[in-house]
Amino acid sequence: MQRQSPAIDEDLHGRIVVITRPAGTASALVRRVRVLGGVPLLLPGLALRSVIDEAVAHSALLAVLRDDVLVFTSPAAVRFAAALAPLQTAATVLAVGQGTARALRRHGIHAHAPLAPTRQDSEGLLDHPALHALRGRRVGLIGASGGRGLLREQLAARGAQLHELHVYRRVAPRLDRRHVGALLQLPASAQVLLSSNEALQNLRRLLPAQAWRQLCAATAVVSSERLAGAARAAGFSRIVLAASALSADLLEAAQRAS
Repeated sequence: MQRQSPAIDEDLHGRIVVITRPAGTASALVRRVRVLGGVPLLLPGLALRSVIDEAVAHSALLAVLRDDVLVFTSPAAVRFAAALAPLQTAATVLAVGQGTARALRRHGIHAHAPLAPTRQDSEGLLDHPALHALRGRRVGLIGASGGRGLLREQLAARGAQLHELHVYRRVAPRLDRRHVGALLQLPASAQVLLSSNEALQNLRRLLPAQAWRQLCAATAVVSSERLAGAARAAGFSRIVLAASALSADLLEAAQRAS
């Protein structure tokens, strides 16, 4: 895909774009929003932390790297796993999305992502031929606790000897008066990028009622049909569906909604 020329880069027309990615992970997305003429507003719905017992996780990772198939669930899973031990393996390595596949390539691992570009999620990955015949095969699922329940269920249902390894934790973010104050001034023309139901629910629980109502008055740009339903149930009435959780797809949808 060719890059857009600078002459047509200003597509967000000065709109505020609320970024709910985990704290400390959104710098590249912030830059992209600015290039497109938007005004980024950081509102993390999650924070990522290392596991409590890294020595145990290190030993478990070395064992999982000897499995037949490895599934990495996010770029964070790659980053935290690589901090525990070198990712050297003879396994078939799969990534839930292209972002995770790119993270693995940076560590020298060729990873297969979902075959359909529009399904950069668990459902898309489950269609991959490497996950069709798993009876008796050892499969390592590497990520954080509380996520990718569909992957866990389907891999077990297909007969895999499943080894689930948590290499990091997702915790609630720390929101302060600056976050709340910015939301109280948020115009209805703003757009909220959402790629995690857990982040959505954290924000709903942590924000004061008026700040949450102001957020819900904006347009939600969501990464899946499932998240669209969650956003609607949480109070958003204007929702735009992106092709995937990739930054480029979220921003393409935000541009369409501008």
